Amino acid sequence: MARRRGRPVDGWLIVDKPEGIGSTGVVGRARRAFDAEKAGHAGTLDPLATGLLAIAFGEATKTVPYAQEGEKTYRFTARWGEATTTDDREGPVSAVSPVRPSREEIEAALPAFTGRIMQRPPAFSAIKVEGARAYDLARGGEAPDLAERPIDVIRLSLLAMPDEDHAEFEMVCGKGGYVRALARDLGERLGTCAHVTALRRVASGGFTLEGAAAFADLEPGLSEARLLPVSAGLAGLPRLEVSALAASRLRMGEAAAAPPGPAPLFWAAHEGAPVAVLEAAGGAVRIRRVFRPG
Repeated sequence: MARRRGRPVDGWLIVDKPEGIGSTGVVGRARRAFDAEKAGHAGTLDPLATGLLAIAFGEATKTVPYAQEGEKTYRFTARWGEATTTDDREGPVSAVSPVRPSREEIEAALPAFTGRIMQRPPAFSAIKVEGARAYDLARGGEAPDLAERPIDVIRLSLLAMPDEDHAEFEMVCGKGGYVRALARDLGERLGTCAHVTALRRVASGGFTLEGAAAFADLEPGLSEARLLPVSAGLAGLPRLEVSALAASRLRMGEAAAAPPGPAPLFWAAHEGAPVAVLEAAGGAVRIRRVFRPG
């Protein structure tokens, strides 16, 4: 007899991830709670991190690439005077410094980390190096020398300084930004060293923690009323309403059924439900994703 793979469930669940468990573990528990056939997430959180984990089910998994493009808001605590191999408190201390920056020095340094900046990702990251994950190489004693890459930091604010060893920040950034790397580099600019001791994601794309499920809520029989619609993953793209006939033709792969869109990348909807993600280029429209009727 064929193994049962779960049932079709479509939509987004926002979970407030606790510390001490990885994103994959949370997704697995959520999938079992709904007995869902297919699930994924829009942005990894390390076990140390807490906060917003957006989990996609069924048709919503097709919107993950677009949900990941949105801005992300993090609140984090930096510990001055100690660097670690992982750039957070999970790794052993690799360097120390007696220097503790003042509020004025910290605030004066923040503009250099705002806007389009170059950032070297942490050695312990999921970036692939010749087919292997950087963190696997680092754990094996072969820490990779990762190249700098551009990231966008929209806002970086100092929130509090509870004591001379710690400072709390809020950062809004685009895709690909590493909080651990920013804390490391900020420490270096301030003439000391630093690592992250606490990290919380409070927003991502169009998602917030309002109404988020707790990890303890992820039990079999969880109500699908907790789910956001599939279209929530497309909040960052312009929407174009189409007729029932155009929707039917788009779902059959007829890109010509789409009228000119409001932007190079947009999504077509019929009565609010997603039909397709479309790309307009060179006077033509190409279908990027098609969604089955709800």
